[in-house]
Amino acid sequence: MTPVQHRSHVDDLLSFIRASPSPYHAVASAAQRLEKAGFRELRGTDDWTGTTGGSFVLRGGALIAWYAPEGTPAHTPFRIIGTHTDSPNLRIKPTPDTGSAGWRQIAVEIYGGVPLNTWLDRDLGISGRLALRGPGGTTDSRLVQIDEPLLRVPQLAIHLDRSVNDGLALDPQRHIAPVWSLGAVQEGALLRRVAAAAEADPDEVLGWDLMLHDIQPPGYLGAEQEFVVSSRLDNLISVHAGVTALAGAATAAGEPAYIPVLAAFDHEEVGSGSETGAQSPLLERVLSRSVTARGGSPEDWSRALAGAFCLSADMAHAVHPNYAERHDPDHHPLPNSGPTVKVNVNQRYATDSTGIAVFAAACERAGAPWQPFVSNNAMPCGTSIGPLTAARLGVPTVDVGVPGLSMHSARELCGAQDPGHLAAILGAFVTSG
Repeated sequence: MTPVQHRSHVDDLLSFIRASPSPYHAVASAAQRLEKAGFRELRGTDDWTGTTGGSFVLRGGALIAWYAPEGTPAHTPFRIIGTHTDSPNLRIKPTPDTGSAGWRQIAVEIYGGVPLNTWLDRDLGISGRLALRGPGGTTDSRLVQIDEPLLRVPQLAIHLDRSVNDGLALDPQRHIAPVWSLGAVQEGALLRRVAAAAEADPDEVLGWDLMLHDIQPPGYLGAEQEFVVSSRLDNLISVHAGVTALAGAATAAGEPAYIPVLAAFDHEEVGSGSETGAQSPLLERVLSRSVTARGGSPEDWSRALAGAFCLSADMAHAVHPNYAERHDPDHHPLPNSGPTVKVNVNQRYATDSTGIAVFAAACERAGAPWQPFVSNNAMPCGTSIGPLTAARLGVPTVDVGVPGLSMHSARELCGAQDPGHLAAILGAFVTSG
């Protein structure tokens, strides 16, 4: 990719991130982009018989999309891009209205591995979805996004805690309730504010999945703007790259060697153990049904799966200049040197030599660099959806990701060239042998 193409890709990524403060918004943003590329939504209750072309299924904060042109044999193997839509953050409790010492506050719960100090003294908005009462006893879902400085988790002044720099002086059970006003606690105040933003009647709101997000917009950083800084780079970089690759595959000429698939799961940051997570049968059921819809038999499904391959794309760790000793001494990934292929022989990542070869071949076709990543033996290794998908479907899988700093922070950093490299590699992965 040329510098102009890299810049264009990242500009588009930043627009995607701004529109996607929650998993539900990320799925909606991805669906809109796929629809512009000619894909259409299939609902679980629809008849899928004869369905070809670009299709996608939405389930809460998860999306499964694939492209199968008319006439594609039912046994055509899948090339799966695995990603996730969620990020560690603070989520609003079912009974949110609380307060102390004359301050009105909001009760929140920690979601995933949150470095709590990164959420201090930041201007926070609210996003997520509301579950609304519908006609005839039905329910409806509506997205809400308030990009206003409504809340803040204030840090204790150093004059009142001289040990603050010795470690994070936060008791999560007491000190992470954000402030948002003065005065006595008012039951229902938050609900009324959020419902108004969603143009909904508070009396029709039956439940919610709401979370806080940093309202500072994403952007560039560095002497030559060589870095990208934003919330939710982990893992919207990969979701955006996957959508880009899938939309590009839909324009490829000729009979495809593979059916490209994007699986964007939710709840990866808390173990993927939900109906929308990588441990669920969601991907398996959708792909199996897509084979049947094109006239395939159980044998066709088995053949399609036997020839399948999964590339799990999630953020990776760049070497930290202040803590290089925390990294493997022979593996120091750097930003703008290409995505990493992540290896862990204890299967925290699913990569093996076959996976490395498939990834390296895709990099060669894309003209993009890549780097190896291995965790320091003395440090616990993280994991991703790769091993879960490999175990669930029984398909070979390689774990890869853009290297960055401040993973799981309220504001992360990566190289400005690597998102474009990843998109190009994913495009080559799903369209070539």
